[in-house]
Amino acid sequence: MKLLVISDIHGSLAGLERALEKFGEEQADYILSLGDLLYHGPRNPLPEDYNPKEVAARLNAVKDKIMTVRGNCDAEVDQMLIDFPVLAEYAVLFQGGRRIFATHGHHHHMESLPHLSAGDIFIQGHTHIPVADKRGDVYVLNPGSVSLPKEHYAASYGVLEESGFRVKDFAGNVLKAIAFE
Repeated sequence: MKLLVISDIHGSLAGLERALEKFGEEQADYILSLGDLLYHGPRNPLPEDYNPKEVAARLNAVKDKIMTVRGNCDAEVDQMLIDFPVLAEYAVLFQGGRRIFATHGHHHHMESLPHLSAGDIFIQGHTHIPVADKRGDVYVLNPGSVSLPKEHYAASYGVLEESGFRVKDFAGNVLKAIAFE
């Protein structure tokens, strides 16, 4: 199974449209969203093409292909616009014999990992900074942000496969990558 991993849309229709285009190009099976879907939050500037209502409509158009967790900028009122569950703090998935713990990153994060087994994958968003690394015997991943990247990174998304994880910018450049042992 191939997952397109996105995070921190923050209401940017342009960012989401680029991500949905990559979903097709990458021929991914599903989209895993790590939260902060509609609202930009008080600490962030307005993102490019800010349009939360249309972002909700575009997400609903792929509701059979998306899984998401709640970000710190997501609220119960957002669920009124979105036709798939968006309020779970985390999700546990399985791929190729590995457990994947997916969360936004404002509660569980790379500096405070949940209990995981050797070879498991912890994936978060929240920081808007791409990561593909290993901490001890756990893989830690972050796709960056599709709309509001930080630390001089370009807007980015992740591709998660059984063999590894790559973070790519929308020009197709690999920003970070790790192969799973």
